[in-house]
Amino acid sequence: MNGYQAALVLVLLAVAMVAAVYALGALAAVTRSPLEGGPFAAGELPAEHAVSRFHVRWYPITMIFLAFDMEMIFMYPWTVVVADMGAKAVVEMFLFLGLLLVGVLYAWREGALRWV
Repeated sequence: MNGYQAALVLVLLAVAMVAAVYALGALAAVTRSPLEGGPFAAGELPAEHAVSRFHVRWYPITMIFLAFDMEMIFMYPWTVVVADMGAKAVVEMFLFLGLLLVGVLYAWREGALRWV
């Protein structure tokens, strides 16, 4: 079996697996009608649509949250290697935190954290 035949067999196997999963899902489906009450708020009816629009003031807060979320993603591996790298790692982390602080202070100065 040459390389093209092996690739063709692999693609056919992948397509067959996807078709089998879709067929199994269609056979195992309990109902195709939408639910009257969702899992949110203990099954009560939702007050708004799930794809409703959010006010624009939430987006800067979301960006700041994501910045600090990325900070934590970088800090967890840093804690593992800080003892091996020494003072250089500490200086680099404080430079990174300082850069994030400058971003928050800029957002605060521009009024991105004001609610009204």
